[in-house]
Amino acid sequence: MNLDFIKPVLIPINKEGYKFIAIFFIITIIFYLLDFTLLTFVGLVLTVWCTAFFRDPVRYTPIQDGLIISPADGVVQLITDAIPPSELNMSDEKLTRVSVFMNVFDVHINRAPISGKIIAVEYKTGKFFNADLDKASQDNERQSFIMEHKSGTKVAFVQIAGLVARRIKAFAQPDDVLSVGERFGLIRFGSRVDVYLPKGVKPTVAIGQTVVGGESIIADFTKKQQDEYLCKSD
Repeated sequence: MNLDFIKPVLIPINKEGYKFIAIFFIITIIFYLLDFTLLTFVGLVLTVWCTAFFRDPVRYTPIQDGLIISPADGVVQLITDAIPPSELNMSDEKLTRVSVFMNVFDVHINRAPISGKIIAVEYKTGKFFNADLDKASQDNERQSFIMEHKSGTKVAFVQIAGLVARRIKAFAQPDDVLSVGERFGLIRFGSRVDVYLPKGVKPTVAIGQTVVGGESIIADFTKKQQDEYLCKSD
């Protein structure tokens, strides 16, 4: 029997979610055995939601070298010039920051925006302001990364905890070499990811645009290199 028609709904679940799904499911069973009909229904809804939250779908990442890909699913909440987190020890010069906000219904697996080597990973405790506020980048709990492309271009990106999120999980560590679109972590229950573009690189997305982690192009750092070459040639 050909079961290809059900493949679209068989989305893989990340192993980080197994224990949470199990907890919701066990509580639901307890409510059912106690004949708490309403609570059983609520538990069932939450179990389904929790399962969907930890979904980890296959993504098809553009392979053109020099593209910067969105590290997260969600909406481009902010595009502004900002200084990268101080713990990364980058320059105090402002870079263009693209902020992608994830709500509780988005996929929360985060993916590498470029191919390259992780040269820094820094965790900082903080507050839990609403992640769509600009001050969340500096005040909230966060985990910051720097990746270096083979060309020497560096891209910083930051997982930021939000009002509901209380746990940032990193899969990648310093000296790991990742391909663009490869999973580097997740944030549980809603938050945002900031990407600091290299100096002179302009974003190709707009505020309010919905992006897909591992697939949507948010910038192309070769454009800056080409522009610099043309300027030098004039």
